[in-house]
Amino acid sequence: MNRYDAYDPFAHVYDRHWGFFATRAYTILEHLVLRNLSPGGAVLDLCCGTGQLAAELSRRGYRTTGLDGSERMIEIARKNAPDVEFIVQDARNIDLSGRFSAVFSTFDSLNHVMRLDELEQVFSNVFAVLEGGGYFVFDLNMEEGFRSRWRGSLEFVEEDHVCVVRSSHDVHERTGRLDVTLFELKDSGWVRTDFPLTQRWYEEREIRDLLRKAGFEEFESFDGNEPVLEGSMHEGRMFFVARRRDAHQPRDE
Repeated sequence: MNRYDAYDPFAHVYDRHWGFFATRAYTILEHLVLRNLSPGGAVLDLCCGTGQLAAELSRRGYRTTGLDGSERMIEIARKNAPDVEFIVQDARNIDLSGRFSAVFSTFDSLNHVMRLDELEQVFSNVFAVLEGGGYFVFDLNMEEGFRSRWRGSLEFVEEDHVCVVRSSHDVHERTGRLDVTLFELKDSGWVRTDFPLTQRWYEEREIRDLLRKAGFEEFESFDGNEPVLEGSMHEGRMFFVARRRDAHQPRDE
């Protein structure tokens, strides 16, 4: 399976303009699960991007590992969070020896998994690296988010780069597409790069079914109606919290 490297040409610009999401995500994660973890617990930031969330987790005392398929994103992450261990791997094919009290995947990273069977593989991989009683927390753009936000364009103009992002979605295919045009000032002059980023949305029932197939027995979902998410999230984003049952915990009768 190929490594997910679509963000390689985008890493520098992503770090400059989208890294802020980590600050918002940490507050939500703290409300949902972090307060339940033991101090100094081991956590995995899955699809960690340029490492802002991993840096915050490490600063708060968690033994943090970051994993992403993009080598360029990881290069920047290592500078943003020098105390964190970063690994270049694909979320669909995780190979880690350690176990974690929690796994986080934020900023709709898992929407980039375009096939249901591959998303199931991600969930199974996460289940395998969680300790008993461990948490898996992730967010996804849902259909509402694509319908309301994935249209029009967004531009950034800086001294050393210009970035134009045109967004669209296909209701029948349940996909979203970002067409990115990037101009960067290099030693040789301005260089243009064009590339797409694609996402797929899933129904909540599909997500719950996949979590169940992966082995999770406890899961909840939270949308923008939850007080902790008000003012912190884009419209149409949903957080999921799943937990691996502790082997010593009796099953509910």
